[in-house]
Amino acid sequence: MSSTAFEWKPAFEPLAFARQSSTRTAQKPLSLAEIQRGICEAAGRPLNQATTLPAQAYTSEEFFAWELEHVLRAGWQCVGHVSQIPAPGDFLNLDLLGEPLIVVRGKDESVRVLSRVCPHRAMDIMPEGFGYDGHSAAQSRDGKPGCGHTRLFLCPYHAWTFELDGKLKACPEMHQAENFCRDEFTLKPFRSETWQGFIFVNLDGNAPPLAEDLGEMADDLAAFQLDKMKLVIAREWDCPFNWKVLVENFMESYHHLGIHHKTLQPMMPARDTWTERERRCYVRAHLPYKESVRDAYLEFERRGDFSDDLPPLAGLTGAQKSEWGLFLIHPTFLLATAPDRVIWYRLQPLGPDRLKLITTTLVFPETAARENFPRLREQALKLLTEFHLEDMEVCTAVQRGFYASGWQPGRLSHLEMTIWLFHRYLAARIRGVWPTDDRPAAPGQRRNGDS
Repeated sequence: MSSTAFEWKPAFEPLAFARQSSTRTAQKPLSLAEIQRGICEAAGRPLNQATTLPAQAYTSEEFFAWELEHVLRAGWQCVGHVSQIPAPGDFLNLDLLGEPLIVVRGKDESVRVLSRVCPHRAMDIMPEGFGYDGHSAAQSRDGKPGCGHTRLFLCPYHAWTFELDGKLKACPEMHQAENFCRDEFTLKPFRSETWQGFIFVNLDGNAPPLAEDLGEMADDLAAFQLDKMKLVIAREWDCPFNWKVLVENFMESYHHLGIHHKTLQPMMPARDTWTERERRCYVRAHLPYKESVRDAYLEFERRGDFSDDLPPLAGLTGAQKSEWGLFLIHPTFLLATAPDRVIWYRLQPLGPDRLKLITTTLVFPETAARENFPRLREQALKLLTEFHLEDMEVCTAVQRGFYASGWQPGRLSHLEMTIWLFHRYLAARIRGVWPTDDRPAAPGQRRNGDS
């Protein structure tokens, strides 16, 4: 993994505007019940009559608090990729929805997600700048923020020491504590699953098994061998907008016509994109290459000269070589597949108007081992940064618009079917079910295999 913090300075100060506006918004305040009713009404319309959600769904503190409990903590959140912690003792730190977490590979090779909160006095055992002379159990690996390697976890407050599985190993000067039992004081484990090489956590412990409804998606992704890939780019972004704004933007390609008219539109015209039928736990969309781009890519593959571009991923079908694929596993797992790389976005919602985002790129280890890879990595980073900067501008402006008196409900294009399906997911969670549980699945715009 390579991680770079990126300071992005827009033309205006959107976060300050959003926070200021949140206390005196021009929008009429709505109760939680009114916001939920508005979401259900919008999602209940057919696609050709679909509208956007109430602005308050993106600005309300009360609704965000509801989402935290019933959508975000209740769902599966992706926190890492196995390539970030390849060896026993490797760990990854992050804060997710108010939980300080360690993702660690144990001595038994198992991957666990543990709380970083010491069970003694609630100290974060891995605070920023962790360690002091002679007492630092965790050593940063290759200077990568958040990632490290350790034999044990040591709380810097009172030197309580924990094994990689969270069990308490040592606790000095506790021998006079009556009936004290070390086995009762562990780092809390959170329910986690590894799927296709990605590590997911369910914070409330009650979500259905992750892989239960992802069989078709796993088949769709099998040729990409995601579990064998290596994360080679990671860039952090402090985003002054609601997490749903990012999900909606990532999953629809209608905006290729606008903000991406110089970057993505020439490759993947918006009018050619399409969305598959509704699924219970995920959304799937296709972004076909323009015919001339498709032909040029096949010729590039035939020539076999990969000195100036990433080589194609081996084993892909003809269709997979001719498009980008978009996937959303509800609520926040965002994945884009390309013929030569995979892009994954890690979301950490922080409030109704703030999101921490890490944009990443994965390739095969053989690609990362190529002599020319450092140069190709810089090219890939440039591409990822260019089109995400465009997205940052529009997402920030959208959040600003939610507070304005000029805001009004919009209509959705058929090219925004992915947004409509995401809204149907939110409505289902409000009803206490999942999409397709209590209503027929919406049909796709094309059948799989259609050109």
